[in-house]
Amino acid sequence: MKASQLAKRVGVTTETVRFYTRQGLLWPHRDPANGYHVYNEEDKRQLHFILKARTLGFSLKEIKQILQHAEQGDSPCPMVRDLLAQHIPQVKQQIAELSGLLVRMETALDQWRDLPDGVPSGDSVCQLIDHWHQEG
Repeated sequence: MKASQLAKRVGVTTETVRFYTRQGLLWPHRDPANGYHVYNEEDKRQLHFILKARTLGFSLKEIKQILQHAEQGDSPCPMVRDLLAQHIPQVKQQIAELSGLLVRMETALDQWRDLPDGVPSGDSVCQLIDHWHQEG
């Protein structure tokens, strides 16, 4: 099947299929008649796997490592557990940072709600931001 057909079957764009092919995560064969990539059911399974791994937060580099382990006949499951365990503290940190950002944004919006709109001058671009003082 062509990239567009694989994309339709999996529910992604053709560009997504081409991207993962360029990244070396899909290995289609070439049609000798026209040189087009030809994908098969294994590529479809692999694409599903890649999408699930991305949903779990694995990077393309990590997915490539997982696939390489599997190709060598080694179980990638221990590595997958370790990688995921390493990601959890990072994600918790990102959540904490985003929570702080949300509080700052909501506080600023509350402070700015009744302030007049200012005109840019040589001293100010947007008075809301220029004169904003972070509490805490």
